[in-house]
Amino acid sequence: MIDQSKKITIALAFTIALFGCNAKQGTELSVEKNLNFSVSQTEFMLEKALSAQKNPRTIENDHLRWTNKGFDWTEGFFPGTCWYLYEYTGDEKWKTGADSLQGLFENHRFLPRYHDLGFVFNCSYGNGLRLTGEEAYKDILIEAAETLSNRFNPNVGSIISWNVDKGWQSKRGWEFPVIIDNMMNLELLFEASKLSGDSKYKEVAIAHANTTLKNHFREDMSSYHVIDYDSITGKVRNKHTAQGYSHESSWARGQAWGLYGFTMCYRYTKNPEYLKAASKIADFIINNKKIPEDRIPYWDYDAPKIPDEPRDASAAATTASALIELSQYDNEGKKKYLKEAKAILKSLSSPAYQAVKGENHHFILKHSVGSIPHNNEIDVPLNYADYYYVEALLRLKETTSE
Repeated sequence: MIDQSKKITIALAFTIALFGCNAKQGTELSVEKNLNFSVSQTEFMLEKALSAQKNPRTIENDHLRWTNKGFDWTEGFFPGTCWYLYEYTGDEKWKTGADSLQGLFENHRFLPRYHDLGFVFNCSYGNGLRLTGEEAYKDILIEAAETLSNRFNPNVGSIISWNVDKGWQSKRGWEFPVIIDNMMNLELLFEASKLSGDSKYKEVAIAHANTTLKNHFREDMSSYHVIDYDSITGKVRNKHTAQGYSHESSWARGQAWGLYGFTMCYRYTKNPEYLKAASKIADFIINNKKIPEDRIPYWDYDAPKIPDEPRDASAAATTASALIELSQYDNEGKKKYLKEAKAILKSLSSPAYQAVKGENHHFILKHSVGSIPHNNEIDVPLNYADYYYVEALLRLKETTSE
């Protein structure tokens, strides 16, 4: 766990930053201004990434850290951000850069040990296909979906998240762990059925979503992080956490994954149970008494030293993007969800969270958290925080122009 002195230092830094931010920040969120900043900031990162032929992930010991060589669940986010900036600007350099950088992990679509193929390929090649119609991207997406779908166990009704034969996962006593994050990988499966005409990928996605809805949530729609199943009977063995504060706590990014995932599942299926779930998760987040005034959550809603705990801009950005989409489906909650999304984006766009141009090793946002229990990526920029921030801005731009 993070030591107490570092928590206090982080909290003090936030107090100072937020005080200054509140005094200077305007009353309105400018989507165009912040998209233009994202373009100018990320241009430097694109140059570095293309020169190194690597994808950026975070900052470690004040040095840029690239994604892992063999496989990295975050490797698709920077190319995905480039695709979004191509969508916004029409500038070919973003398209060329995205294509080059996603090509670095193209062969990972055949790696059977990883459930994060949805994150990796849908954020990169998925956006590329949407924006260019490139036929080769279509084949890559279907092949990645095929690999992912092979991790599905019909006895459980879910895709296994982590293999438990080695690494830290092997020490937890799990048999068939499924994490709430896995909801995000289902979009690849839905898309693969659309692209291929084969319903089997969609059927796996629906089964996984139904099993998750049944077992991952408490009565208030807070989420467990890890549900461990018996692979033969499908019965729940354990309800645990890996990245949250405790088994019974509500890990902030996990809540965001659940909100985003069920909103997305409703988009593809129009199943009212998914919309109901997404709305209830959104309400849990919005009404949570532990949410600070600036709407950027602490890394876990039940972390013991609040307010002396790190914030998680990645959870906030993902939440904002999901809320904007949810507002398009839930007429009753439309105004509430858009208002919350705008409030989150306003804070993320303030000096407290948005980097100064040319600083922060050219990441857009500051103050995200990877995994405190693993003492990894604490109070640093993260490539997926930037990805979902830019996505949220583009979604808000489209929503307000309708």
